[in-house]
Amino acid sequence: MDIERLKQQMDFILEADKSKKVIRQTYLADGSRKEDDAEHSWHLALMCILLSEYANEKIDVLKTTAMVLIHDIVEIDAGDTYAYDTAGNSTKRERELAAAERIFSLLPSDQAAKMRGLWDEFEEGETAEARFANTLDKIQPVFLTNANHGKSWKEHEVKESQIMSRNSHTGDGSEELWAYCRELIEKNIADGNIKAGE
Repeated sequence: MDIERLKQQMDFILEADKSKKVIRQTYLADGSRKEDDAEHSWHLALMCILLSEYANEKIDVLKTTAMVLIHDIVEIDAGDTYAYDTAGNSTKRERELAAAERIFSLLPSDQAAKMRGLWDEFEEGETAEARFANTLDKIQPVFLTNANHGKSWKEHEVKESQIMSRNSHTGDGSEELWAYCRELIEKNIADGNIKAGE
């Protein structure tokens, strides 16, 4: 056994535990509290396994599952940036790149390269796996927020135009899943949870 390799792997796993303290703006389905990054990533992994049949293109499910499990790990350092926070999003990329350098470097070099490669692939969104992973990342907050009657949309006074702009490429990974969520968005506009036409 390579003790140094195992120590590096365990250090990374312990670092990943900090994801449980990164609180997102999306509430749980019952609206009782906000979810954390670890819960969000687990939810996407489950969705990937169950919903992969709706991907526009054939995907490697295991690779995509690994991608969604680590896609937000950089938020340990960079923090969660709310989807509709204009100021926060202006510095998000540089904060997340610095975090990726530090966090993935905790791993042995071969695994660091593999995990960083998956993170970069997700960010670039150019492969079938990355497109589907990004679709899952965008639709999960929509169906949770629909389930809790638009709680965070109402709190942040979210507009239809903001949601549609953010989701301009969501259908690239799955037209069917985006169509399903589009119906939920329309319902929430009709219910007054999302500001229409702005």
